[in-house]
Amino acid sequence: MTRQTLAWHETMELHELVASQSIGLMKLKMGLRNIDDNLLRTIYIQTINELETGIKELLQFYPSAPQAGHTGGYRVTDSFYAGDLLVFAKTAVRNLSIAITETATPALRKVLTKQLNQAIAMHERIFLYMYYKGQYPAYDLTKLLRNDMNLARQALSM
Repeated sequence: MTRQTLAWHETMELHELVASQSIGLMKLKMGLRNIDDNLLRTIYIQTINELETGIKELLQFYPSAPQAGHTGGYRVTDSFYAGDLLVFAKTAVRNLSIAITETATPALRKVLTKQLNQAIAMHERIFLYMYYKGQYPAYDLTKLLRNDMNLARQALSM
């Protein structure tokens, strides 16, 4: 079966990957200038190259996304830092959730549960901030994907 567009659920997964990888790529590129160790610098450069290739591969699917559009540039501003915090919060929720499923000690489970609830609240705070500032148009897929493409282009052009 050949489809002309991506399914909604895979479009959202694509969005999550491109957004988080673009922010990660920008952080790696900004941090590269501070690395003195040659071996670590080589590892960073290889990682940067692999991320750039991966993002370019994923961007090829954006024209097949439902209602995807194209627009201008992206600037590193508060929205970059907010996006970075959002990715951090999502990762914290996922990691704490996984850790809880591996925990046998009740006292540790209690601490991890408390931290999970804090991470969920952190995610809500930063999401709402981004949503109300127009940085995360969660209910407008076209704008959401347009923001991803702009972020990815900025990360690739650094």
